[in-house]
Amino acid sequence: METEATPAEREYKEGGAKATGKGVPVYVMIPLDSVTMGNGVNTWEKMKERMQKLKSAGVEGVMMDVWWGLVEREAPGTYNWGGYAELLEMVKQHGLKVQAVMSFHKCGGNVGDSCTIPLPNWVVEEINKDPDLAYTDQWGRRNYEYVSLGSDTLLVLKGRTPVQCYADFMRAFRDNFKHLLGDTIEIQVGMGPSGELRYPSYPEQNGTWKFPGIGAFQCYDKYMLSSLKAAAEAAGKPKWGSTGPTDAGHYNNWPEDTQFFRREGGGWTSPYGEFFLNWYSQMLLDHGERILSSAKSIFQDMGVKISVKVSGIHWHYGTRSHAPELTAGYYNTRFRDGYIPIAQMLARHGAILNFTCIEMRDHEQPQDARCAPEKLVRQLALATRKAQVPLAGENALPRYDETAHEQILRASSLNFDGEEREMCAFTYLRMNPDLFQADNWRRFVAFVKKMKEGKNAH
Repeated sequence: METEATPAEREYKEGGAKATGKGVPVYVMIPLDSVTMGNGVNTWEKMKERMQKLKSAGVEGVMMDVWWGLVEREAPGTYNWGGYAELLEMVKQHGLKVQAVMSFHKCGGNVGDSCTIPLPNWVVEEINKDPDLAYTDQWGRRNYEYVSLGSDTLLVLKGRTPVQCYADFMRAFRDNFKHLLGDTIEIQVGMGPSGELRYPSYPEQNGTWKFPGIGAFQCYDKYMLSSLKAAAEAAGKPKWGSTGPTDAGHYNNWPEDTQFFRREGGGWTSPYGEFFLNWYSQMLLDHGERILSSAKSIFQDMGVKISVKVSGIHWHYGTRSHAPELTAGYYNTRFRDGYIPIAQMLARHGAILNFTCIEMRDHEQPQDARCAPEKLVRQLALATRKAQVPLAGENALPRYDETAHEQILRASSLNFDGEEREMCAFTYLRMNPDLFQADNWRRFVAFVKKMKEGKNAH
């Protein structure tokens, strides 16, 4: 039986509290290492002073990573919320809200990662014992950013499944910060590398991948391969189950360099290609579904908004195969919308879709790599509109210039057939010394004011 929607859920289901052209509230991401490895608040006095400035600028709140690798570091089921309790209290005292990101990934090695926070020690021990718990590419290279979703439902982490570990963590967070949920805290649920619902198909660590390479499929750990084998047998094509595509090139190839992704007669359009891409993208959707089901049941009576982050993979978007999106698990091509199934999955759980690359313009990106961030943002906005899911956004790279601000303003309220599709929130990357530099700060304060007033006010 359906539970009665809370007023907050109803408001969001109807397109968000801000759907009346009232403008978009702005949040600011605080530094990744705001809580230290010793579970204290980093640069306490400076943090307080900056919170005060954000509040005076009209900012709605902050986004902070709540790292699994810090809180449950020492032993399974032993949680240390020390630094977070102090930080959340500080935020509340300044009258700000918090988007708390349940960060089940490792920090370090991706765009903007300024520090290293590994997965919990006991998880790393298990992965060292069984390397197939790590995402693996066809050359046997392991990725230790996030536990492979192939093992989601297996008791591989000291008697618990990875999904149970994530659920227990969220439950402990809820029980510890009950008094702040709903009025101060919203939840973003991490689902993969960089907290995004995707495979780690474009890892920057050790120079494996460089922009704008197509990335590589991550389905070669034994758990993913056993699922592929079962899917192929169920489809009556057992031969398809032994491996992923072997002609999909390397991390830094371009689509036309490969048999699989090329425009004419590429393997991605063959019956095998369609079978594989359906399976690979469905595994990611199922992963999202499992974690969101847990999150919803844990937070549902708290009036808490829950969001999920989807990555803005805009390079080679102008090609037919959209190779970098495919390797990341988004089955989006010239002939198929890969974002509607994601939006529909979020709709089933009343969640918000948070999308990156909102600040980018098509012409600022390398045109030979057929980059089209603006078209991609528009496609996402349409998908969320169709699925009746609120859309939130953030910028992918730090930008302090008016050109980026104008682009964010434009993208935060798009027009479809005369109907405005306004974002429910925008999160600005990131609180750092550059933001508070005099000219940048002046521009930022003006930007927050414009966002809050809404596009129609100008």
